[in-house]
Amino acid sequence: MTVREAGRLGGLIGGRKGGLTVKAARGVEFYQEIGRLGGQRVRDLIAAGRKAERGSRRGTSRRGRNQFAPDRGV
Repeated sequence: MTVREAGRLGGLIGGRKGGLTVKAARGVEFYQEIGRLGGQRVRDLIAAGRKAERGSRRGTSRRGRNQFAPDRGV
């Protein structure tokens, strides 16, 4: 076994042991809560992006106003 293989194997074993330790200490509900909070954050970011996109186009026409045309005093 090379040093690289041993390091990789150690990382895999260590990661699994760490995950099992957290699961034993905090329970499955901990992971469920993390997932729920992450999903809410993503939903909020998407909504904010859509709101910003809508807000930037509101009140303007697609063609815009000709800035070189004289103003009409109507």
